[in-house]
Amino acid sequence: MRRALFWFYLLAFYALCQLIGWGYMFVKYVPDRKGMVIGEGLIFLAIFILAVIKLKNHLGRERYYRQQQQNFLLAVTHELKSPLASVKLYLQTILKRDLDREQQMMFLSNSLKDIERLDYLVENVLLATKLENRSFNLPKEDFNLSDLVGDILDRLQKNACKTEVINPQIEENLILYADKFAITNVVTNLVENAIKYSPPCAHVDVALYKRDDAVVFSVSDHGVGIPDEEKKLIFNKFYRIGNESTRKTKGTGLGLYIVKSVLHKHNASIVVKDNKPSGSVFEVTFENYAN
Repeated sequence: MRRALFWFYLLAFYALCQLIGWGYMFVKYVPDRKGMVIGEGLIFLAIFILAVIKLKNHLGRERYYRQQQQNFLLAVTHELKSPLASVKLYLQTILKRDLDREQQMMFLSNSLKDIERLDYLVENVLLATKLENRSFNLPKEDFNLSDLVGDILDRLQKNACKTEVINPQIEENLILYADKFAITNVVTNLVENAIKYSPPCAHVDVALYKRDDAVVFSVSDHGVGIPDEEKKLIFNKFYRIGNESTRKTKGTGLGLYIVKSVLHKHNASIVVKDNKPSGSVFEVTFENYAN
């Protein structure tokens, strides 16, 4: 990319020099048409400079997206490698050692959790691919959002910490007309992010309630928070803060992109606010969905 930019700037400089040279020659040898030559030359120069700027910005975006895709591939490779290695180790241990029934069940249970993690990663990638198709419509149905959120929190609580981490405040029997699988992905991504970016065993507050004619779902953590300049960028595809080789938190950069895209297809909104004294609050609002 650097080599391409070098040749691009060199070509632009050459074209500009040629333009000035030809303009000088016209003015010198056809002095009676000096005004016309200068006027048309300035217009052409303005168009040329604008085209160069547009092309430069396009190359910059291409470089940015390529870097983001490379980061995504690195992240996916790491996300796949870790649970696969874990499952392999558990199964090898079961085969090579004479374990009692309780130990075998524990190892198999841990293997199942890693397989579920792999399945969730694949589902995320597939859903992100489908959401890129503007003609793709999510199949919608009525379902109990309160029960769905409760089930997800129960599963994530067991995998999060031995102590109480997730503090649920769920209003019962809130019905939502939406794609159940996609909304499951939204809830899971937001809660997992809150756990991921919080200190070990810190409290994560999850609320679901009715407000006027809307259903509101919010997730509040007590982590380091998100800088104001990053709040809009975090919903971009593949966007993650930091470098893949040094980042400690796991992820692919697809989670919040999927959240934003799914909510857009449901005419729902999401806002990111600062939590007090630290952390972030993600608040989702489903307008005119409350029953």
